Amino acid sequence: MEILEGINWAILAPIVIIQLILMVVAIFDLVRIEKTDGPKWVWALVILFINLLGPIMYFIFGRRSY
Repeated sequence: MEILEGINWAILAPIVIIQLILMVVAIFDLVRIEKTDGPKWVWALVILFINLLGPIMYFIFGRRSY
């Protein structure tokens, strides 16, 4: 528990909140959209397991531009 006491939550909390919002929006978009560049299951793994950069990579590279 001493580790958690040393964390500056004022700096870390906004980053965590932004990360969660990006993940939720990216997953909802992935479920809603019909086709992506690449398999959907791979993009789901990228979004979930590559923190902060995964959803950004999905929005830049994964969505098809029409």
